[in-house]
Amino acid sequence: MKHGQQKKKKAPPLLEESNKTLQIALCVFLVIATLAVYLQIQSHEYLIYDDAEYVTKNWRVQSGLTLESVKWAFTTGHFANWHPVTWLSHIIDFELYGPNPAGHHLVNLSIHILNTLLLFLVLIRMTGAIWQSGFVAALFALHPFNVESVAWVAERKNVLSTFFWFLTMWSYIRYVEKPSASKYGMTAVFLTLGLLAKPMLVTLPFVLLMLDFWPLKRAKLLVKGEENPDSGVKFSKLVWEKIPLLIIVVGSCIATFIVQKDGGALRGMEIHSLSTRFANAMVSYVTYLEKTFWPSGLSVFYPHPGDALPAGQIFICTALLLVISFTAARWIKKAPYFAFGWFWFLGTLVPVIQVVQTGAHAMADRYAYIPLIGIFIIVAWGLPDLLARWNHREKAPVLFAGLLIPLMIATSIQVGLWENGITLFKHAIRVTNSKYRDIASTHALLANAYHRKGELNLAISEFKTSLEIKPEHEYSLNNLAATLAEQGNLEEALLSAQKLASYKPNYAPGIVTLANILEELGRLNEAQTYYERVLELDSNSFENHLNLANAFYKIGSMTKAILHFRESITLNPRLVEAHYNLGNALGQQGQHQEAQAAFEQAISLDEKLSLPHYGLGIIHLRGGKYSKAIEAFEQALTLNPNLEQARHFLAEAHDKIEKK
Repeated sequence: MKHGQQKKKKAPPLLEESNKTLQIALCVFLVIATLAVYLQIQSHEYLIYDDAEYVTKNWRVQSGLTLESVKWAFTTGHFANWHPVTWLSHIIDFELYGPNPAGHHLVNLSIHILNTLLLFLVLIRMTGAIWQSGFVAALFALHPFNVESVAWVAERKNVLSTFFWFLTMWSYIRYVEKPSASKYGMTAVFLTLGLLAKPMLVTLPFVLLMLDFWPLKRAKLLVKGEENPDSGVKFSKLVWEKIPLLIIVVGSCIATFIVQKDGGALRGMEIHSLSTRFANAMVSYVTYLEKTFWPSGLSVFYPHPGDALPAGQIFICTALLLVISFTAARWIKKAPYFAFGWFWFLGTLVPVIQVVQTGAHAMADRYAYIPLIGIFIIVAWGLPDLLARWNHREKAPVLFAGLLIPLMIATSIQVGLWENGITLFKHAIRVTNSKYRDIASTHALLANAYHRKGELNLAISEFKTSLEIKPEHEYSLNNLAATLAEQGNLEEALLSAQKLASYKPNYAPGIVTLANILEELGRLNEAQTYYERVLELDSNSFENHLNLANAFYKIGSMTKAILHFRESITLNPRLVEAHYNLGNALGQQGQHQEAQAAFEQAISLDEKLSLPHYGLGIIHLRGGKYSKAIEAFEQALTLNPNLEQARHFLAEAHDKIEKK
């Protein structure tokens, strides 16, 4: 037998058949239970929190599966991430389901179910322990901690990368059973695909190394004392075996660091000192544990405490982690599953424990999706061992089933909170610590959710609450100004926008809002100046070119307007507004043929908009194509019967035909 291969005992035929039946039954249960808890997400909405960047306002994703969109997926660092496989999954979703959120949610759920089944099969393949493996898979499927990863469209990257995580483990187990270059190659391929979905898999080679100790028992450390003391593989050889996988991981780490640094995702490193980040990490580890066993107070956003954590809490949490780690190391021979599960939990959380700070949060439920499997393994293997001391080991399956019922109820309630932004962020404010300044961000997100529903007064109230907590909160100041302007309160909106400009003179969204308000006030030259300024800060933004083009259009500078309309279209060919306004500008310049093409392009992108049809009718009317003009005006009026100008020009077109 080759080193590293496990000798499997042949089970009696009847027992083997019984085991297969049990495995199938457990798989069916896992699918049905998960659907029962999660199927409600098909009626859930998109969130304003990241879903816009990933789907609802991402024209690249909405362009569907094309050569250009595939190229973009592999070359973009959009939203401070490089995860082409995730982008491709969103693109394919939009190709299949369009903007309907139900399809996108159900794909997330389908991947989560696949992950659950894969985890179950991987554990059985490694351990042969059906009930323990099933319990771990059930905890993974039904724990409230994992709701965020499944119920949030933008977290596709989490469930998708985990799918490749389990495929990597499955492929590695097959390699261990019968080593070959092709099986090792498949392991590397699945690892790479997972990293291209989300770099969470950077710790996976180390997990594979742990598998060699338990449960695969390849390493000599765990086989000493057996009849053949020479069995097993040297630790150094096991490490060298992982080197090609580690090289892939290092490449992913470098790419991730570059993209996140360029995208501004690491600004938290400048805000919080290393000691502050380390203290938060120690407390977060224990908080993850606490919420695993008592999953209350789960939130979409946990404000970062900064330096507000008590020294005593930091010391207790650090000491607790050290004691458990020491105990796990001491028990590595008599309870190897405990060491394996504990160090899985500690190690897989390292990339997201916020020592390398990304964003303004202290921790996140989605970060626990993979790490908690280690704790689940400890519980699943530890409970039967405890029961065996009282000669009740056979009761383990009953105890497992009893624990799942309250878990399913809690998870179903948690899934319901993700119905829309209002329910989600109101809950987040209710359960998180209100004394931390970063809770201002949660109030701002709730305000945006109200705004999306058209509840402008409630939105303004929440933005103001956010600013009471953190007066310089740029997101709240900007959106408060924009909402006040939308409500018609332009003078107060201008004050908020000017206040933001004094705080953050180079904050591009704030400059745009200020320019928009000045434009509404009729101060077009001032607006133009600000639009030009924001374009200097970000010349690759189609929104910035569109804003400047609209300003030039309003002051009558058609040549410059046409230039920037075309630039915005180059950056976003699916921008209907730009095509329509370009058609208007070209029409005013007498370039009727090009104007017609612009209106027709706008119609091809969204044929349900009345104004492009109306614009096309004007061009045909001016060009003497009266029948086509009538057809265009009638279509515009069908879409919008209140478009009186179209009715007027329709009558004119009919008169022209009668006079002919």
